[in-house]
Amino acid sequence: MSRRQYTIELPPAVGRRVDRAAKREKRNPSDVAIAALRLYFTIPTESATVTELRAIRRGEAAYRRGDYITLDEYFRSMGNRPRRTRKKVS
Repeated sequence: MSRRQYTIELPPAVGRRVDRAAKREKRNPSDVAIAALRLYFTIPTESATVTELRAIRRGEAAYRRGDYITLDEYFRSMGNRPRRTRKKVS
């Protein structure tokens, strides 16, 4: 398999995480980066539809006009409060 060589700069914190992962997995940092990039490229990306973009713009315009309610106002208008969590009964 042919390979291409890249030189990249990482923020110090990211570099430390790569080094720790490489040491933990007994691999070299390049292999960790390759695995991360493969994972990155397998995650599907979606674009908003025209209808969704239009709805987002309408919502942002309403927010700028002050045409919104808080979550507390919503719950009060519904006449019920969010339920408190309880411990599981076995």
